[in-house]
Amino acid sequence: MSDSSNTRALAPRRHGEILRRLDADGTVSITELADFFDVSRQTIRRDLKHLADRGHLGLIHGGATLFEPTEAAFVERREENAAAKEAIGRTAAGLVRDGMVVFLDSGTTTLAVAHALAERKNLTICTTSLSIALQLCRQPLVRVHMIGGEIDPAEEAAVGIDALEAISHFRVDVAFLGGGGLSPDGEVTDFTRNGAEQRSRMVATAANAYFVLDSSKFGRLTPLRIPRFELAAGIIVDVRPPQAICEAIARKGPGLIVAMDDNVT
Repeated sequence: MSDSSNTRALAPRRHGEILRRLDADGTVSITELADFFDVSRQTIRRDLKHLADRGHLGLIHGGATLFEPTEAAFVERREENAAAKEAIGRTAAGLVRDGMVVFLDSGTTTLAVAHALAERKNLTICTTSLSIALQLCRQPLVRVHMIGGEIDPAEEAAVGIDALEAISHFRVDVAFLGGGGLSPDGEVTDFTRNGAEQRSRMVATAANAYFVLDSSKFGRLTPLRIPRFELAAGIIVDVRPPQAICEAIARKGPGLIVAMDDNVT
């Protein structure tokens, strides 16, 4: 059997090992895989493309990452990484001053921001989230504007054209936005077109916009980029991402705020 025929014959075995490594580590490197299997980088690139075409992974520069086409429901995510989200919430609340107009996106990390804002006074809160609206409407000296639209039962929030139009009516001092993932290329990504467009609009609308992402989002590749995410003032995380992601974020433009050590880079 020729070398090329032998390489093709071993492809299913390589594919299985690649997927096993992705499940364990979240990302794989073309160089490391080529060395491990003792094949050319071009062979590994073909393997990764084959798996990507079948929806098993997402291609990134120099390798691949887990591909997650859908997000777990809000109620399933609420208790995940709770301490990290609370730390992010406290750091985000420190950027808010009494009297501000604040937009809070839907999501479990932005809900943690809402909890941390309980001591602020004379705030105007705009939100698409049912949970956040219910939480903050009970606070004295806080006005809540519920941005309307069709309710996504999984997200427990308003989505769609009506929500996008309503966002444009507000003058927002600071916005805190969720996201589906923080890619290895330093981009904030999303699961749906509605989510990506809504967050893009708020980045453009708010005087200052911050993405709030806990460490479970690091390296996660979701299907859609958030247009103009790089115009955000910063990304608030619980712990510092891997150095490659930090460097990629720095090239894109937003600042990086690490809640656990309060360092800003």
